[in-house]
Amino acid sequence: MNNIILVGKPNSGKSLLFNQLTGMRQKVANFPGVTVELKSGKFAQHNLIDFPGTYSLKSLSKDEALAIEKLHEAMHSDDTSLIVCNLDATRLERSLVFGLQVRDLAFEHNKGVIFALNMIDEVQRFGHEIDTDKLASDLGCAVFALSAKTLIGLHEFKLALEDAATHPQDFVPVKTKDTQVPVLEISRELSARYGIKADVVLKQQNKIDSFLLNSVFGGLMFLTIMFLLFQSIFTWASPLMDGVESIVTELALLCSQVLPTGVINDFVSDALFGGLGSFLVFVPQIMVLTLIIGLLEDSGYLARAALICHKPLSYFGLSGRSFIPFLSGHACAIPAIMAARTIESPRKRLITMMTIPLMSCSARLPVYALLIAVLIPDTQYLGGLVNLQGITFFILYFIGIVSALLVSTLLSKLTDFDKDKAEMPFILELPTYRLPHWKPLTHRVLSSAKQFIKRAAPIIFMVSVVIWGLGYFPQNGDLQSSYLAALGQWIEPIFAPLGLDWRYGVAILVSFLAREVFVGALGTLFGIQGADENIAGLAANIQQDGLALGTGIGLMLFYVIALQCVATVATIKGETGSSKIAWGLFVSYGLVAYFIALLAANFI
Repeated sequence: MNNIILVGKPNSGKSLLFNQLTGMRQKVANFPGVTVELKSGKFAQHNLIDFPGTYSLKSLSKDEALAIEKLHEAMHSDDTSLIVCNLDATRLERSLVFGLQVRDLAFEHNKGVIFALNMIDEVQRFGHEIDTDKLASDLGCAVFALSAKTLIGLHEFKLALEDAATHPQDFVPVKTKDTQVPVLEISRELSARYGIKADVVLKQQNKIDSFLLNSVFGGLMFLTIMFLLFQSIFTWASPLMDGVESIVTELALLCSQVLPTGVINDFVSDALFGGLGSFLVFVPQIMVLTLIIGLLEDSGYLARAALICHKPLSYFGLSGRSFIPFLSGHACAIPAIMAARTIESPRKRLITMMTIPLMSCSARLPVYALLIAVLIPDTQYLGGLVNLQGITFFILYFIGIVSALLVSTLLSKLTDFDKDKAEMPFILELPTYRLPHWKPLTHRVLSSAKQFIKRAAPIIFMVSVVIWGLGYFPQNGDLQSSYLAALGQWIEPIFAPLGLDWRYGVAILVSFLAREVFVGALGTLFGIQGADENIAGLAANIQQDGLALGTGIGLMLFYVIALQCVATVATIKGETGSSKIAWGLFVSYGLVAYFIALLAANFI
């Protein structure tokens, strides 16, 4: 099967085009550096590979270096039949710098090339037309105008792409007269001849930026948006969470009534609904978080937020580009750590990767939501738009962010690892403002829930089964006389100073596999203990058990700081190439988290 290579500069609609061509639900974002890995999918009888966005064949970041290295490998490979270079029709000059370099490279290796002139709908919106035939003649390659968002010209492009992939030798670039002229000069000339004037595109954008990037109003707007982001995770998701909990409760009661009394009934009620059921209740919060971040990304605001944050972050030894991995870390630390590749400075990249685990990822959401529901009353403000539980959520996230900044400052002051002698200037392309496309955004939200369940459910199921078995036997449900109780009481002295008994100790230990396992483990333990009295409703069970306020707050703070995720440790090791750094962070954050929880338990 022949390979078609899709390349282009960041923020040019390339990933959305890839989705439209393959039907895959790849993440589409509106800031540079979102694609940090190669993605592949089927187009007709061919394999389409989406390469990371790149501005030039001369790399500035680790992300670009990866793309360029793989592109050169693809050019040397006999499996590569065609190169599709995606151009941003609204910013033709910047796109053509890389496009011309790709054309020349393909000519050297006798590979076919076609240009996809994307975002043509935005050009037409300003009443401008691009003569693709003349542009193709000047480039020596076929050019097709299209919009991956509105589907303008997409059908015709698919037909042309299939033909080009089948007969790539007919699409090898034709040598033009400009081969000795610098690429920058050619791109500027072609843009002036065919492209839309920059001031036309930027006129409306600059009006909005004059407010959003204002030193006073822009900062206040940023803080407001961040507050609403974290507030919405609890407020907006509450009705969905209540609905899921009702379904889980009804199913648990139904199964309990249908199944005969005995071991099987106890297993289904305690292990399945007590463990997995308690975890599923919190999935809507993951979906809301993904939705809000997706809206910020696709609208173009996220790049502005990175620009706003550059100066403040520089005080902590970070870059404005660190903001994007930090915000992504609130969804999952693993892709966020990989997204740090876009940071040019090796030192700032390392510090960013080491502090991302302090961002409260989606795996912490079930833990926070459970403990907040137990400890914090649902007091409403502003007609129900804001509540005390949501404010507590924001405070927990804020503590994580502040902790990351403090650690960043400490690392930047005390370490000399690859300290840059001459820092490169902070340069970030500000994309045009766009309305997010509902289709990829919807798929992204649904995919986030699916992936979260797919990743966590098997682990929680296995842990729930093991915990249920150890907690149920040998006395058929007498938790205090079980094998698990014996094991838990052996480790209880570690957690007793925090005001926690052995049940919480077991849940904390197994949650190193994944933080959300904490909820499933407690659900199983309280399910066994409650027997048929409390089949669902873990928060109510914990409240009845009498979790002290200081102990509960200490437990929340423990999960804010502790690196309770083996996958994150493995990712840090892979990205830094150092086991010492990865496990050093695990131990350091764990000890600090324990000490903070100890203070909270004894002084609150």
